[in-house]
Amino acid sequence: MSIPSVREMIARLVAEPSVSSVHPDFDQGNRAVIGHLADWLADLGFRVEIQGIARHPDKANLIATLGPDSEDGLILSGHTDTVPCDPELWSNDPFTLTERDGRLYGLGSADMKSYLPLVIEAVRTLDPKRLTHPLVVLATADEESSMDGAQALVDTGRRLGRYAVIGEPTSLKPIRMHKGIVMDRVTLTGRAGHSSNPALGVSALEGMNHVMSAILEWRDAIQKQHRNAGFEVPFPTLNLGHIHGGDNPNRICGHCELHYDMRLLPGMDNEQQRADLLAHLQRRLGDSELRLVMDALFAGVPPFETRADSPIVQACEELSGHPAGAVAFATEGPFFSQLDIQTVVCGPGDIDQAHQPDEYLRLDQLQPCIDMTQGLIKRFCLS
Repeated sequence: MSIPSVREMIARLVAEPSVSSVHPDFDQGNRAVIGHLADWLADLGFRVEIQGIARHPDKANLIATLGPDSEDGLILSGHTDTVPCDPELWSNDPFTLTERDGRLYGLGSADMKSYLPLVIEAVRTLDPKRLTHPLVVLATADEESSMDGAQALVDTGRRLGRYAVIGEPTSLKPIRMHKGIVMDRVTLTGRAGHSSNPALGVSALEGMNHVMSAILEWRDAIQKQHRNAGFEVPFPTLNLGHIHGGDNPNRICGHCELHYDMRLLPGMDNEQQRADLLAHLQRRLGDSELRLVMDALFAGVPPFETRADSPIVQACEELSGHPAGAVAFATEGPFFSQLDIQTVVCGPGDIDQAHQPDEYLRLDQLQPCIDMTQGLIKRFCLS
């Protein structure tokens, strides 16, 4: 089999729809993308393993290994799924890679179907016999929705390597920290009744007003307690994003639902903060007849941090020419950390181009990514 050019590899991956979404109407599998990558890597001599995802038979991870059979090498990782898109808002078909104005346009071009073809290009001429430590190319499922692909790796307990680079779009600037994400639902149940007599009911909508005030009060307190100057927004955030309650003006509202998003700093525990907030809300409601339930909209992503003196952080800083920084968006990094893999997030493309119409990757990012990848392989697999 002849491995295509890097541009053709990117085009083939973009052409394979692999949307992951919490909404079943939009959710798709990723096995066609995995199949292309598996073929190309096998042709280069990699030992290829396809790991199924228990809850999603049409989805899988790909683990491809070159070199010695050990867990002390380098992992180069990317996710294979994209977010949904609105084709009518694109200038071109989002599933057809289009080159213009020094850019490659297509769904996933930046986030992040281009990274693994660039890795393959970087190892195209590599002699496997020269490797003293293994090189693992990892392609995961469902990063954009459930993180089930990364969780499947954690569930096996396999470390795979000592160091990892996740090629998310960071403009090739290394990232060693990001915030965690919590998305929860708070439900208040009261008692409906005729609006002409307030004594006939218990308003969940009025109760939610008190709950929102209590949430903002709690948010102010944790923002005073937790700071990290490494982040552009140096404190944890909490956003009240969605509310719905009641059904008619002349009926006392018997049910109200609030959704919020919380982004926590490294060192803060998602589940502990959820528990603290729930206890705070229960205290504020006191002896109210309202019934409060808090549940997770999705499992969440923990905060992530790799030490500044880690060899992978220092190598990425030297090869990129940029100091390692922090971002507010989440990645699979915390799951790798659970496996004791020292991890940096660093890849081509700009996160500002992700998740929107006319997503693109600048052509001038391609060769620097290849060069940096070869430098990492030389440092962690050849010496």
